[in-house]
Amino acid sequence: MGIIEKIYSIDADILLFIQDNLRFAPITTAMRFITSLGNKGAVWLLIGFILLAFKKYRKVGITVIIAEIFGLIITNLMLKNAVHRIRPFYYIDGLTTLINYPKDWSFPSGHTTSSFAAALVIAYYMPKRYGIAAIILAVLIAYSRLYVGVHYPSDVVGGIICGAIAALLAVFFVEKSCNYTKKISAAKHNEK
Repeated sequence: MGIIEKIYSIDADILLFIQDNLRFAPITTAMRFITSLGNKGAVWLLIGFILLAFKKYRKVGITVIIAEIFGLIITNLMLKNAVHRIRPFYYIDGLTTLINYPKDWSFPSGHTTSSFAAALVIAYYMPKRYGIAAIILAVLIAYSRLYVGVHYPSDVVGGIICGAIAALLAVFFVEKSCNYTKKISAAKHNEK
């Protein structure tokens, strides 16, 4: 058995374990709601735009939105279309989904990428309590993708990595832009 087959086998075992042992009606309702928060990065974009309204957190809001854009490019435009991994409900016998079938490719998880891109930016810039809350929400959204049966665990791991990369790129971009703007402002001030 090759490495890809081993990954598929481990992924299938984990998803079937979750389905057979961890799905309960009260949790299912919550997981459906939590997974919907990650649709199109909506909850994270909303948080980013809310942060823009506060001067103190405007830079964080901008960075969250940029991280979401980088995550979209890395995940939905590049990797999903390069890897073409089919969703687990087509591959794993006996796996049932709890939401409508997503129509795009499986790897990496876009919900997870989006969630970790934004949450890591929030954790980097904001007070610890906000960072912890953001990371908890990101973890719940990532887990919900397994719980509802639409992603492999390795998709979620890939999404965490992509989200971290998107967050790093966004922070780097914003910090470089801010430093450049400060230099221009200082140069203009010195000319006076």
